[in-house]
Amino acid sequence: MIEKPLRIGAVSYLNTKPLVHRIEQFAPWARVCFDLPSRLSTRLAAAELDVALIPSINYFDQPDYHIVSDACIGCLGPVLSVKLYFRVPPHEVTTLALDEGSRTSAAMARILLWDQFKLKPERESLPIGRGLEDTGADAVLLIGDRAIHPPQEEFVETWDLGERWCQWSGMPFVFAMWTAPAGVDIRTIGEALSMARDAGLDELAALAAQAAPMVGMTTDSCVSYLRDNLYFYLREPQRKALEFFYQRALDLGLVLSGRSLKFDDYQATR
Repeated sequence: MIEKPLRIGAVSYLNTKPLVHRIEQFAPWARVCFDLPSRLSTRLAAAELDVALIPSINYFDQPDYHIVSDACIGCLGPVLSVKLYFRVPPHEVTTLALDEGSRTSAAMARILLWDQFKLKPERESLPIGRGLEDTGADAVLLIGDRAIHPPQEEFVETWDLGERWCQWSGMPFVFAMWTAPAGVDIRTIGEALSMARDAGLDELAALAAQAAPMVGMTTDSCVSYLRDNLYFYLREPQRKALEFFYQRALDLGLVLSGRSLKFDDYQATR
């Protein structure tokens, strides 16, 4: 029996909708709040949340964190909502503006630019709420709902980072997982989060019809995005992809060394 509400932090983007659908039914003892990915990581570290859907790279930096569910946000190819826009050819990039909303996508961009062109461009942060027009950087990373819509400016090249990463690595990608510090009852919450995911995917059309107007999409395009561009299961290929991402990020000094990636934390719930 859980004596007090479990504080769950979810991402305030369209891509989190299937993961928390009817969560109040499966976890009536939980309270869900929504925020940006980077802020969820900060709040989880500050013990303002008990469980949160945090960027995968933030999980790497916290040795005491556990993966608490087989539900996640990932992709098997084009993700649509993570874009890198180039004002110059990619091999000529000297400045890179990174959306403040997610460290994971920022790390993806930096890894790809280094591994493909040996580039380490000067970086600047693109604050929350700012857009392409607010920076003159050679390349600009945008994430979330606003990256789905075509930009007004013409660019030399645009990378869908999900597509680029999967083509380059031959692996899927995991953007975020449900995680919790040691001491949280992961068996109870893990089962609830997995069931919420399953319910969300079963009722995807209705969920998309409700969410589409809020993000300026048609219902059909919203269904297509959630169904075809995202992958919500943390399975063996995703585990291997996380290990690969960790190693590449470690090679560039983007994460702490010595992290042991353990994927048995949530398996007792399924």
